[in-house]
This record gives sequence, C-alpha cells and structure tokens, in this order.
Amino acid sequence: MTTIKAAITQATWTGDKKSMLAKHEGFVEQAAAAGVQIICFQELFYGPYFGNVQDKKYYEYAESVPGPTTERFAELAKEHRMVIVLPLYEEDQPGVLYNTAAVIDADGSYLGKYRKHHIPQLSGFWEKFYFRPGNLGYPVFDTAVGRVGVYICYDRHFPEGWRAYGLAGAELVFNPSATKPGLSERLWELEQPAAAAANQYFIGANNRIGTETEEFGDAAVTFYGTSYFVDPRGCYVGERASADTDELVVRELDLDLVREVRGDWQFYRDRRPDSYDAIVAP
Repeated sequence: MTTIKAAITQATWTGDKKSMLAKHEGFVEQAAAAGVQIICFQELFYGPYFGNVQDKKYYEYAESVPGPTTERFAELAKEHRMVIVLPLYEEDQPGVLYNTAAVIDADGSYLGKYRKHHIPQLSGFWEKFYFRPGNLGYPVFDTAVGRVGVYICYDRHFPEGWRAYGLAGAELVFNPSATKPGLSERLWELEQPAAAAANQYFIGANNRIGTETEEFGDAAVTFYGTSYFVDPRGCYVGERASADTDELVVRELDLDLVREVRGDWQFYRDRRPDSYDAIVAP
C-alpha cells in the first residue's frame, strides 16, 4: 500500500506579506510535526485576494518564479523532507504577470510551475487586470511522494484540464482557490468530487477564509473555506474544513486506490478522442 500524508491550508489575510509568509512557515512546521509529506497553500497565499478591485498597486506583490519565496520555502522543504506547492503572483517580466503555482520537491529542488489558464473577468473577480492566461500546459510533476498536478481556482470550471492531468498520469491534483459565497458554493461541492471520479485521481481543494475589510473596505468579499480532499471515487477523505477558521487539513491518501479505481472503471480505455473534435473547436 502506497499511503502518503498530504495537507492543504486555509488562512485569513494578516495585512502584510511578511506576516503571511511567517504564518505559512508555521503551517509547514505544524505539518512536519504531523508527518505530512506534501502540502499545498491557498491561491496567492502571501497576499490579499486583490481580484475584487482593479488597482495597479497590487502588481507590487508579483515576483520572479523561481525567486525569493520559492527559495525561502525550498529550505523548509529540504529540512522537513516535504513537497511544497506554492501558489503565488509571478512576474515573468515587467507587465507580464501570471497566477502561478511553483512545486518544490522534498529535497528542496525546484521542479517547475503551473500558470493558471482560465482567467475570469466578472464582478469581484477582475483577474484579467492582473494576469495573463497560462501558457505552460498542464504539467505533472514527479515528486518524492507521487505524480502531482495543480489547477487554480476558476480553472476548476473547465473539465478539459482535469482530463489532461489524468491522461498525463496524475495521482493527486491540487486546486488552490479564492472562492466567495454565491453562484460558486454549489459548484464547490460538486466539481472537485465529480472531476476526481471522472479522471480517477485524488484532489485537494482549498479555499481562503475571512473578509479582507481592512484592505478593501466595502469592496471586500467573504471567503468560505470548507477545504477538503476527495478520492478517485469522488468521496470526501475525512470531513471538510470549517468555513471561517485558519486550518491545516491533513489526510492520509492511499495512492494505490488510483490503480484500483482505474481497473474498476475503464474510462481511459473507453474514451473516444476521435469523436471529440467539436470540444476543442474555436
């Protein structure tokens, strides 16, 4: 049996990048004490969720990837023999910015990054002001604990990327998010379990919590947490997290279940890519 211990985080905005980095270093220490082997932070983990406004001052949160934050957490990854997935704001060059997740292996090595593909532009989520669409495909990273992918927030509404990860052999895909009440709540309950069952791998879905009123005033939105893991059968692994409390969600995941489920349901054998041309037509 290949069982790993995985973790996701949900956290409130503290008011500055320095203290958010320190908070998440604390999550890594807490996870290490619990025997965690892989951890993923929430979307844009070291900053506020600035997509609810359009203000170029938030460009200052962007940094190179790899860069100072990946280097800082690479040291912790190596110290604790832990894979760390870091969702952050990437500056490729001035004016070329991405919503990105870097993957650090358990020996501290930088494995690469995923750039969010699907960028919303709607009330409270003015992300096209801040990000270019991702252009690095759907990479699956061979980590010390298994084959890992990352899909970010709004991406989860698009089934094609989930399937790309399955076709590339992912065993665990993280979906770090910043999701507010409203239309998304029912989808939050449905989409990740459905994607896990349809594509036959584990998913770790984490959401921010809190209302960032001190940062945005009346424009602030409330994030509802309820982070969770789901298995390749579409079942929750343990309980969902709270809606309003900082949490480190730790779960044991038996990766052998991926092979078992794929043997029970031969979706990859029976799929018909020759008949799907209309799906990818522009």
